[in-house]
Amino acid sequence: MKKLFAPLLFFFSFFATSVSAQILNPVKWTWKAEQTDKGEYKLIFTAKIDAKWHTYSQFIGEGGPVPTSITYEAGNKDFQLAGKATEAGGKMHDEHDPVFDMQLKYFEEAFIIQQKVKVLKDTKLKGTLEYMACDDHQCAPPDQKEFEFELKVSADPQKKTDHVNVRGAVDADELKFNASVQATIEAESIKDSTQQAAVVPSTENRFGKALQDCGASTETEDKSLFAIIILGFLGGLVALVTPCVFPMIPLTVSFFTKRSESKTKGKFEAFFYAFSIVLIYFLLAVPFLIFNISPDTLNEISTGAALNIFFFLIFVIFAFSFFGYYEIELPSFIANKADSASNVGGMVGIFFMALTLAIVSFSCTGPIIGSLLVGALSSSNGKLNLVAGMTSFGFALALPFGLFALFPNMMKSLPKSGGWLNSVKVVLGFVELIFAIKFLSNADLVAHWGILKREVFLGLWMILGVGLFVYLIGKLKFPHDSPVKKLSAFRLSAAALALLFAVYTAYGIPGNDLHFFSGFPPPKFYSLLKTKSAIEPIINDYEGALAKAKEENKPLMIDFTGWACVNCRKMEENVWPDIEVLKRLSEKYVIVSLYVDDKKELPENEKHISEIFQGKKIKTLGNKFSEMQAQYFGANTQPYYVLVSPDEKLLANPRGYTPDAKEYTTFLDCGVNALEGLQ
Repeated sequence: MKKLFAPLLFFFSFFATSVSAQILNPVKWTWKAEQTDKGEYKLIFTAKIDAKWHTYSQFIGEGGPVPTSITYEAGNKDFQLAGKATEAGGKMHDEHDPVFDMQLKYFEEAFIIQQKVKVLKDTKLKGTLEYMACDDHQCAPPDQKEFEFELKVSADPQKKTDHVNVRGAVDADELKFNASVQATIEAESIKDSTQQAAVVPSTENRFGKALQDCGASTETEDKSLFAIIILGFLGGLVALVTPCVFPMIPLTVSFFTKRSESKTKGKFEAFFYAFSIVLIYFLLAVPFLIFNISPDTLNEISTGAALNIFFFLIFVIFAFSFFGYYEIELPSFIANKADSASNVGGMVGIFFMALTLAIVSFSCTGPIIGSLLVGALSSSNGKLNLVAGMTSFGFALALPFGLFALFPNMMKSLPKSGGWLNSVKVVLGFVELIFAIKFLSNADLVAHWGILKREVFLGLWMILGVGLFVYLIGKLKFPHDSPVKKLSAFRLSAAALALLFAVYTAYGIPGNDLHFFSGFPPPKFYSLLKTKSAIEPIINDYEGALAKAKEENKPLMIDFTGWACVNCRKMEENVWPDIEVLKRLSEKYVIVSLYVDDKKELPENEKHISEIFQGKKIKTLGNKFSEMQAQYFGANTQPYYVLVSPDEKLLANPRGYTPDAKEYTTFLDCGVNALEGLQ
């Protein structure tokens, strides 16, 4: 049995290590420019390095670890480097490394680089800083930071031009290359202890400490991770009955059972095959672990119009393929390469056979994986959720191979491939189109195109529900369908569900609430009929909402939300209309909804490089609100509710997704009571 479970134990230990690796950020960089004379500057790059970690000098030979390097924008002739860069740090080591068999110079605690430049003409000097961090047991992947300095020839040398990343810049006197560096490190360590994960400053910077100790639920992320795992597993089970995967089960299991005269070895090889399938789907998520992504990037990717349009097109293409109008095949050379590799003996051949299955079945599994990808990326803790979701998907897909290998007689209970598989394929085609409309709606909402208003969205869903019903009762046929001679109980049940879907969707077109679908259709105010909800928040105008709160002497509820945020819609359609919640929101609060995925461009004078998001350029309205949420409240997930007084004092601890109306009412009462106590 140890031999059977060894690969799985290896995999889960590797999975745990990789998941931990995604949150490693042992080096935090800041940078600034100090003017030393007219037209001359000193660029200072400072790294704060976590305990037991180190990063490497710029000056190490080839064949070793990745050295720290600073690359300036090519083609910029408005400045000149004055001499070589110099460096110092908290603890510098210059010693022979037995692993690389070479002399290595590296720094612990802090690493400071200075470069003098001469400015010939006013310029924005851009570039990239690359570095690598290691401890005694592991190395984080090489990382890059983009920086930008605004340098002026005629600027007053007494004034400093600071450009910082992640945290505030350290005073220049503390950066002198001498023993005072150590004092700087200690001071910075004290400062870090008052900040959240060295990424966002305390909420006390502007809104102050919460007056009431209520709110701040931490259950959302755990539920989100659990939900992604369940969805991934269910997606894998759905993939099993698709026409691309199902016929492979008896063929492959039969092959492995007959492969060896030893039953034990045959079962072990079948288990290894199943393990290889899980590993392949896990590896698909690995790139997201490797690349360092700023806190709001995953959300920005998943809600962006481009990605949602891409998935819309993919789902439509696959849907019509499932209907039987054409076949989608990968280029033959890809499938042939994997298939030929599977003929190699031993474990390598088994792994490539699993790879062949993954490639050949992509036309059926691809759309399911696509939905999982977007769902994971748009949820909190996107990297971990994506890895967990992909792994659980692969586990569900691989599960029957292990079971049938252990209990070969179970094969007899499998239904034979036939016309029913084509019916499953067509049903999946309808489901693909339903999800395709959701992706198109996401893009439409974020980009404000006004194409898929709520009534149009629900009308299309209703038509698809009716179409599926007509197909299931045998009145609609597609190219590869067999004649429906008798309606089975299962088919009639599925038809009833399709009809119920169509009727329920039609019920929502005039503006009625659809609690079972909440979060999927566009919000009520995004409507052709100009349907109004009981609560009409101020949209994307924080200053205007704050002025109204002052005028009416009411607390302000900041609703950090997103056009493509499913949980935000659930709150607005299920919790906000609750009698007690509605009474408090409409009578006692001014509400402002700040959409963090709004793609409207900011005016040029408001665009800037973010201190919070590691040098990311803030250029859209959504970027601005996302930065505000992270900077002052230490969060970047939505929905997120913040209660503040008219003079911007934090009334209660902010709160995330809260589907319990009673709990949410208590939260709102807490804010009102805090304001009364303040006054």
